[in-house]
Amino acid sequence: MKSLRGMGWEVGLLVALILELLLFSLLNSSFANLGNLLMSTSDFIAIGIVALGLTLVVVGGGIDVSVGSTVSLAAITMGVAWSHGIPLVLACLLGLLAGAAAGALNAFLITVTQVQPLVITLATLYLYGGLALLLSGTVGANGYEGISGFPDAFSTLANGTVGPIPYPLLLFVGLALLVGLLLGRSRYGRQLYLIGSNDRTARYSGLPVRRVRTWSYVIAGVLAALAGLVLSSYFSSARADLGSTALLPALTAVVLGGASIYGGSGSILGTVLAVFIVGYLQIGLQAVGVSSQISNTLSGVLLIAAVALRTLTLMLTRWHQNRRVLRQTKGGPAASP
Repeated sequence: MKSLRGMGWEVGLLVALILELLLFSLLNSSFANLGNLLMSTSDFIAIGIVALGLTLVVVGGGIDVSVGSTVSLAAITMGVAWSHGIPLVLACLLGLLAGAAAGALNAFLITVTQVQPLVITLATLYLYGGLALLLSGTVGANGYEGISGFPDAFSTLANGTVGPIPYPLLLFVGLALLVGLLLGRSRYGRQLYLIGSNDRTARYSGLPVRRVRTWSYVIAGVLAALAGLVLSSYFSSARADLGSTALLPALTAVVLGGASIYGGSGSILGTVLAVFIVGYLQIGLQAVGVSSQISNTLSGVLLIAAVALRTLTLMLTRWHQNRRVLRQTKGGPAASP
C-alpha cells in the first residue's frame, strides 16, 4: 500500500474534489444537499465503471477508444436477446460476453498485427458501433430508437437505493475495490505495471506480455459492457447510442487520476477520485445554468490540462531524482586510481 507521501497526486485530487463541491455549493445552495449528491452519482457512475477497465489498459501501455461502442453493443445485444424471448438474466450474460469478445478481439488484433492500439481500437470503435446499429435493426429499432418494455425489476437495478445510497454507487465501489486489489495487490497487477513501463524489457524477462495485455482489454470490455447494462436499466431502454459520449469523460478520469498515457503508472484510487471530479463538474455546471455544449468543451479542456499537468509532474519528479543521484555521486568517496 502506498504511503501518504507516495499518494501526493491522490491527496491533491481529494482536495480538488472538496474545493469543487464547496464552489458549486456556494453558487447553488441545493447542490450541497447530501441526498442530491448521492443520487446524482447515478448520472455518471456508468462512466466510472468504464474508467476502471480503461485504467488497466492504460497502465499496461495501451489505449482503447472503442469502449463507448462496446457499451452500446453490449446494451443492444442484451436488448435484442431479451426481445427474442431469452430470459433477462441470460440476456444480460450475453451482453457481458459481447463486451468480453470485443475486448478480446481488440487484444488479438493489437498483439498479432503489432499496429498501434489507437489505430486498432479506432477501427473497432466503428465496427462495434455499426454492429450495434445492425442488431437494433433486427428488432425494428431502426436508427437510435431504443428497445424498451423491460420488467420493473430491471429498471430498479439502476434506480433503486439502499437507504440514501443508489445501487449503481454501491456497484461502483465494489468494482473499484476488486479492480484496485487486482492492480495493486496481485501478481498480475505488478506484471501490468512492468509491461507498461517497458514491454521490451518485460518480454526479455520472461513475462507473458501478450497474455497480460489481452486480459486488460478483456476486463475493459466486460466493464464497458456492464456499464451498458447499467445505462439500459437507468433509462429503461437499450439503445445503440448509449455509449456515444462515454469515451471522453472516462479517459479524462483515467488521465486525471494519475495514469500516464505512456503506461506504467496509475491507480484505481486516483481514477475513482477523478470520476467524481469529472462527474460533479458536469452536474455542477448544469446546476448553475451552463449549457451542455460549454460543459463538454470544459471537459475537453480538463483532459488537456490533466495530461499537461501529469506530464509536468513526472518531469519534475525525474528531475529531482536525477539531482539527488548527482549529489550522492559528487558527495561519495573519490574513485580509486
